[in-house]
Amino acid sequence: METFTIKDIARELNISTSTVSRALRGSYEINPETKRLVMECAERLNYRPNPIALSLKGSASRAIGVIVPQIANYFFSQAINGIEAIAYNRGYHVIIFQSQESYEREVANVQQALSRKVDGLLISLSSETSDVTHLQELQDKNVPLVLFDRVSPELEATQIVADNFGGAFSATEHLIQSGRRRIAHLTIQPWLSITRERLAGYRAALEKYGLEFDETLVRYGTFGPDEVGPMVDELMHLESPPDAFFTASDRLAVGCLQALRQRKLQIPEDVSLIGFTNLNVADLLDPSLSTVVQPATEIGQVAAERLIDLIERKHRALPIETVKIPTELIVRSSTRLAGQEQPLSVAHT
Repeated sequence: METFTIKDIARELNISTSTVSRALRGSYEINPETKRLVMECAERLNYRPNPIALSLKGSASRAIGVIVPQIANYFFSQAINGIEAIAYNRGYHVIIFQSQESYEREVANVQQALSRKVDGLLISLSSETSDVTHLQELQDKNVPLVLFDRVSPELEATQIVADNFGGAFSATEHLIQSGRRRIAHLTIQPWLSITRERLAGYRAALEKYGLEFDETLVRYGTFGPDEVGPMVDELMHLESPPDAFFTASDRLAVGCLQALRQRKLQIPEDVSLIGFTNLNVADLLDPSLSTVVQPATEIGQVAAERLIDLIERKHRALPIETVKIPTELIVRSSTRLAGQEQPLSVAHT
């Protein structure tokens, strides 16, 4: 395949190579129409920046570090796809690290990333991370940093997240509108940002419909493979057991589905089940799983864009902020009672 360069784009459009270079970098000095023509031409010629050549021109490594709890988690694999797509188009390599939900490994990952001279870092916190001193120290060294999904209010950094509150509110509201009144919430460690936000959305929906928040219906887990069964047993043996389950992660959703079926509970006749997941097989489960879908790829793309803008210190780089990206509620069989006229639907939150 023929490799095209900036010179080819300049020749095609009859403009200077410096104008092409600045347009590809998104420089504010280049007018929008010229940028559009350059980007269209680059796409047509399948132009791709050469990260090695770019790094030789200056001290930058043209590499960004990405630290995630687990690549095997479908949400994070999708987010990485989004990150890599943006990084590739803007001439950056991506170096991926896994914390494996360990605070110590996360700290080690940060040091490894620095030793590899990355230009900036994207990170989603491990489930053990409640102390973010290691990231504050990173900022003290002026290393560009953007957090995504699992974030911390203690850091003055741009943070890209799903609308966890809105998604949890919609899931809980849907269960209530389906006639459920005792809704259990299975979630993860209480100090994580996603846990707090989803719990808040769950509570707000209960309050809206005049249902009392009952702490005995909330269970906090880790990421162990066999913990969901005992949670279900405890809840179903309450004097007033739940008639629905709202889970806050992929693993909990699948574990809860399996545990309910093993205990001969019919879904949704005995209990309804809805997840907050990114499962690509939710519609293939039996019954198909109602779920709040997180925009993982878009979160990765926005996080990468914001980090690279920060690295390149653009004149009009956006200020530090928390960017919330909408979720979607998809209703399937696991919350649809027989006789209900409720077709498969998608609602934006």
